[in-house]
Amino acid sequence: MTGRSMKYGFFLAAMLAAFAAVAPQALARAGKVFTVANYPVEATAENAVAAKDKAHAEGQQAALGALLKRIVPVTAYGRLDRLTALRAADFVDGVAVRSENNSRTQYIANLDFSFQADAVRDLLHREGVPYVEQQAPRMVLVPILAQPGGAEGARFRPAAGTWSEVWQGLDLDNTLTPLRIEALKPSIQDDTIQAALAGDDRVEQVLAGAYNVDFVVLAVAEVDQPGRQLNVTLAGVDPAGLMTWRRSYRIADGDVAYAMEFAAVVTHGVLEGRWKVAKLEQGGYAGGTSSGGGFRAGGGSEVSMAVHFASQAEWDDMRGRLLDLPGAGNIRIGTVSAQSAEVSLSYPGGGQNLAQALARQGLILTDGGGFWALRSAY
Repeated sequence: MTGRSMKYGFFLAAMLAAFAAVAPQALARAGKVFTVANYPVEATAENAVAAKDKAHAEGQQAALGALLKRIVPVTAYGRLDRLTALRAADFVDGVAVRSENNSRTQYIANLDFSFQADAVRDLLHREGVPYVEQQAPRMVLVPILAQPGGAEGARFRPAAGTWSEVWQGLDLDNTLTPLRIEALKPSIQDDTIQAALAGDDRVEQVLAGAYNVDFVVLAVAEVDQPGRQLNVTLAGVDPAGLMTWRRSYRIADGDVAYAMEFAAVVTHGVLEGRWKVAKLEQGGYAGGTSSGGGFRAGGGSEVSMAVHFASQAEWDDMRGRLLDLPGAGNIRIGTVSAQSAEVSLSYPGGGQNLAQALARQGLILTDGGGFWALRSAY
């Protein structure tokens, strides 16, 4: 283990010990995570009443799924497959309307769905599914836009447009990792951001001092128009420790706003995932055990693979599935030839768990003795 790894191992242990000291307050807030707020619903039916009923029924079903994925670690998502027949109506505690519009046949709204905490807990205990419900300390997230800077590197500016708005539109209070969105301060210079992106732990005090909080994460977005992708980097310190996480997203049909919205949702999930890993490693979780006698989630093991395809269209499709895969991070695409590509990424639990996740995407990942091979199942 390197000196830096040891340092942050001790840092994580110290922080988790501090969290344990304030556990009563945190547990008092735990019920909040069973509310899925500002959830969009939409339905069309033969009349306005039927459209509203349909939207509420479909919305609460989808919101329950979102809740389960919020509190269950990604490495246990496979265990949720057998819960797809659940009736969300049996778990709903209440519904609040944030906004709604309707016509004679259509209903559109944003709703807050509250679920019965005890009923959800009992379900997961009964099914042997691990979960985390304790919220992390609130952190500051700073949306930033990166622009090409020629030979001098990227230049950064506050995200005053879409990249900031999509973060503000998320449920930032009921999440496992509550956020406060702040603008980039003038005192945070480009060299500080570059250092954070490089994983330099010395920026921790600079960021914490600028925002007067313990945890600050920079969410840097760069639009690569020629490559038709959005590159997003998370850097800083969250309640799980020092972090630098990167991922690219396809920009389909030039719709940058949609790519940013999707990226914010996935990136927010990464923060929740890191917190769940930290709590699982601390032992602060509830639920079942694995066949090994206890459930532990990995922090994201790197998997290197050769992707094999027969055409450019097949490569584009496989690349898209990899980029859109929940839980995947640090995706890097190396040499691409006519029928193969070199790809590396990190995934909780490593190659075996990744293979299971990709199988559900119609892709076959096989172990070649430390270097994996990926091909389409069709």
